[in-house]
Amino acid sequence: MSETEMAMAGTITRRKLLGYLGGAAGAAVVGPTLLSACGGGGGGGDTFTVGAVLELSGADSAGGQLARRGYDFWASVVNKAGGVKIGGKSYKVKVVVEDCQSQPSVAADAASRLITDKKVDAMFGSYTSGVQLAMNPICAKYQVPCLAGSAESPGNWSPHPQFTYGIIPSVDLTADQALKFIVDSASPKPTTAAIIGANEPFSKDAAAGFAKGAKDAGLTITHNSLFPPTADLSPIISGIASKKPDILAVGGHDTILINTVKTAKSVGFAPKAIIMHYGVTEPAFVQALHAQADGVLGLVDWTPDFPYRDDVFGSAQEFDKAYRAKYKVAPDYTGAGCAVSGLVLQKALQKLGKGPGLEQSDRVKLNDLIAKTDITTFYGPIRFDPSGPHFHDNTQPPPLLVQIQGGNVVPVAPAKGAKGKLTYPRQG
Repeated sequence: MSETEMAMAGTITRRKLLGYLGGAAGAAVVGPTLLSACGGGGGGGDTFTVGAVLELSGADSAGGQLARRGYDFWASVVNKAGGVKIGGKSYKVKVVVEDCQSQPSVAADAASRLITDKKVDAMFGSYTSGVQLAMNPICAKYQVPCLAGSAESPGNWSPHPQFTYGIIPSVDLTADQALKFIVDSASPKPTTAAIIGANEPFSKDAAAGFAKGAKDAGLTITHNSLFPPTADLSPIISGIASKKPDILAVGGHDTILINTVKTAKSVGFAPKAIIMHYGVTEPAFVQALHAQADGVLGLVDWTPDFPYRDDVFGSAQEFDKAYRAKYKVAPDYTGAGCAVSGLVLQKALQKLGKGPGLEQSDRVKLNDLIAKTDITTFYGPIRFDPSGPHFHDNTQPPPLLVQIQGGNVVPVAPAKGAKGKLTYPRQG
C-alpha cells in the first residue's frame, strides 16, 4: 500500500447518506447492465467494460447505491439505444462494480483489481471524497482514466490527479455563495452566523466555504468549529444557541444535518435559517424529519429545471422523467452527475475511435481526449480546468440555493434560477 493509500485508511468519507434507507436503496437499484464484482470483466469483443469502486456496504452504503444508480442509468440508456457508435459499429457498455465497504484502504485494492484482473477500459469514481482520494493514485499508476461523478472535496484536485476528472464543482467553489444568497434574499437582513462541520474531507471543506461566505457577506461569525462525525451534538448546539445567531451553517452529511435539526428543536434553538451544502434534495431527508424539514436550505449544482439538453439523455426534464420511470424516485444532483460521467466517457470513446479492450496506449489517448472535453449536456456545461487548484474539476455549473417548502425542494436563489421565494425567518 502506498503512503497515499495508508494516509487515507480509516478516513471518514464524504456524505453519510441516511442509514435509514440503506437496505431499501440497495434493493432498488440493481440493474441488468450493472454487474457485481463476481460477474463479468475483461475487455475485447463487443462490450466496453467500465470499473466502479462504490460504497455498497458500510457507513455510506445508501450513498454508494445512489451513485451506482446514476452510472447504471447511463449504461441502460446507451444499451437501449444500441450502444456506443464507433466507426460504423455499435458496442455495448458494462459496468463492473467492486464494493469498498466504505473504507478508503479497501477502495485502493478494489481499484487495482478492477484494472489488473478485470481489464477495464476506464473507471467511474466513488460516492465519497475519502474513497475517491484513495482511488486517484491507483488510476494514475495504471494510467486508466476515471470519471468521478460525485466527489466534491477540493483535496481531490489540488494534487493535480492526471487521470481523474470531477463532474461536480468542488465544494469550496460553491458553499461560500450560499450565505450571500441568503443575505441578498432575506428580509430582514441577517447579521450573524454560526458555522459547524464534521472533521472529515467534504464536511470540513463545506464548513470552510460557509465561513468564507459569511465573511464575504459581512456577517459576524459567532461560532466556528469542527467536531468528530460521531459527536453528541447537544452541547455544541446548546452553546451556539446561547449566542442567538441568525444563520446556522452546517458542513456535514445527511445524518449530521438531520441530527442538527432534531437537536436544535430539542434544545429550543430556532435560527432564522439553517443551511448545508448537500442532503436536503434526497427524499429521505424529508421522510426522516417530516414537518421539521420545512425551511431548511441546501446548495445544489443541478435541478431538472435546468435549460440544457444533449443527444444521449435529451433535456434535463426528459432525464428527470426517464429516471423517475425507472427508479420510482426523483434524481438529485449526485445521480445526475454520475449519469453524465458516462456521457463524457462515451463522447471521448467515440473520438478515440477504438473498440473495446483498450491497450494502455489507447487509455492514455482516451485520457487526453477527456481532458479536452468541452460539451453541453442535460447537466449543463462540462469543461475540466487544465491547471490550478481545481485541476481536472468541472467548475462550470453554477450553484442554486434550494429550500424545503411543503416537503418539496424549491430553488429560491439566485433570481435567474429561482422557482419560489425564500422563506425567512424559517418557521420551526
